[in-house]
Amino acid sequence: MTSNCEKPVLALGPMLFHWQGADWRDFYFRLADEAPVDEVYLGETVCSKRQPFIEPHIAEVAERLQGSGKRVILSSLTLVTLERERRSVRELAAQDDLLVEANDLSALQALAGRPHAVGPMINVYNGPTAALLARQGATVICLPPELPASSIAQIARSAPGPAYEVLAFGRVPLAISARCAHARAKGLAKDNCQFVCSQDPDGLAVSTLKGQPFLAMNGVQTVSFTCQALLGELSTLAAGGVSRFRLSPQRCDMAAVARLYRDVLDGALDPAEASDRLRALAPDLPLSNGFLHGAPGAQWIADGRRRLAAHE
Repeated sequence: MTSNCEKPVLALGPMLFHWQGADWRDFYFRLADEAPVDEVYLGETVCSKRQPFIEPHIAEVAERLQGSGKRVILSSLTLVTLERERRSVRELAAQDDLLVEANDLSALQALAGRPHAVGPMINVYNGPTAALLARQGATVICLPPELPASSIAQIARSAPGPAYEVLAFGRVPLAISARCAHARAKGLAKDNCQFVCSQDPDGLAVSTLKGQPFLAMNGVQTVSFTCQALLGELSTLAAGGVSRFRLSPQRCDMAAVARLYRDVLDGALDPAEASDRLRALAPDLPLSNGFLHGAPGAQWIADGRRRLAAHE
């Protein structure tokens, strides 16, 4: 567990999108060598049909990451509906080499009484819930990305045991379903999806009837169209009890993204300048930070640090 008095932890969250196995492996190999992240979450969290693509590479990727001094955490599925998925979660929870992140209540049950992490799709909306999870063994809790800063601070203050993490970069995971809208949009059924989600490595944009993009499909998962980017808010979040900041992989230079966040956390780069550089690194991902400010999530609130300070 990371104390709030220690250096903030920069973590790379699990890959949400479906990339081909070799691309997935090479992505992590490069980050192992170049990205200034402290911890990396590995594992398929969205669709169990994708697991065979990455499973042959997980061991070598984990070894490469650990060899570069990074801690590896294994992530479980977000929605468990089949017996083979339940078996997979039980097997993941039974291993004791690496910390496991629970993204579903079935994983929480399997991990109860042992140190583990809690992912952002498990609804932790108040201090008593966080305290209960901590008593059951949660040492890290990644809070739901839709929480405003005031709620985050209240949870951290009322349940100070675990280390709290927030999504600081990436498309926001919003919902997950047993049905695959992504396959349906391509004229296919889930059982014969042909893995069409791999055609959209950052998700498939969904637009309103007026042609305005507002969501993205990622297989059975729905994510935001905009990319959450909390740069101006990092210092306020740290002061409010957040000690960990998650970057969610996107198809851009994630090593460079990680360096921007590390520089801001270290006080070596102004957040406004970092935001401008981030837009250049990911020009196809419009930035947003509305959720943290209690506004619609897709909004971009300029000068976020000052806005948060005004509401303290």
